[in-house]
Amino acid sequence: MNGAPVGSIDVALKTTAFLQIPTEMVGEFCKSGGDSPGLKKANGVLVVFGGGNVIEAFRQKENCIVPSQASNSDDKAGDDNFAPADLLSQYYLTRRDVLQASAGAAALAVWPVFPNIASAQQASAGLGETIDLTLTVNGEPVALKIDPRLSVLDMLRERLALTGTKKGCNQGACGACTVLINDQRVNACLALAVMHEGSSITTIEGVASGSELQPIQQAFIEHEGFQCGYCTPGQIMSGLGCIREGHAGSREDISYWMSGNICRCGAYPGIVAAIEQAAQEDRT
Repeated sequence: MNGAPVGSIDVALKTTAFLQIPTEMVGEFCKSGGDSPGLKKANGVLVVFGGGNVIEAFRQKENCIVPSQASNSDDKAGDDNFAPADLLSQYYLTRRDVLQASAGAAALAVWPVFPNIASAQQASAGLGETIDLTLTVNGEPVALKIDPRLSVLDMLRERLALTGTKKGCNQGACGACTVLINDQRVNACLALAVMHEGSSITTIEGVASGSELQPIQQAFIEHEGFQCGYCTPGQIMSGLGCIREGHAGSREDISYWMSGNICRCGAYPGIVAAIEQAAQEDRT
């Protein structure tokens, strides 16, 4: 079939083939009445009036008559093996017809885009190039060639093997990846490494002095400011930033300014107490 009749209605059969029935023929298929508004039976097929939904077909001849256009329709109407496709063969579409039509339409739709695709490929040819980056990490100078799309988090974990900085949500919502960049708290998952040329980055690995823990680390142990420990590196780094920013004057301030760091274990009382203690020791 070259094309669907104008004003046709799609009907699905149990064979999963498709019939397209002209609306003007529906009156010959069914008597008045139907299962529900907008539906009528056509020799065992539910016909959808103006609807786009595919309705499961069924065999049932009540309230239906055979269309006069069909050859030998009287004989077929009394045949128990009668199928709607027999009467409507002129409107029958096989799977092959549907697939061929779909493939042709897809090819035509894509064809005008080819020049744009070629241009995009040429424009993106330089995406594989690397960029030189120099910065300081935990007091040590670092020089790398990196992909310009690399985040600070992935640079630390994958290029420098500093896995203490954790990847939690990877969208800046949990704070597990918090590091200090130029003494400012930063979610490393949201920061592009190329934007921090020449910066100084401090991770959890650079907090202690050898085997001597930093006061905030010791305070976390004393106040049990952790359970599973996954968020602890980010909590400690954010706590250091909170103290240096002057936002650790009270427990209320600490809770507010640490709200970007989530502890799914719920160890918040210990975390707040640890930061409060570390802030007091820092002032003395």
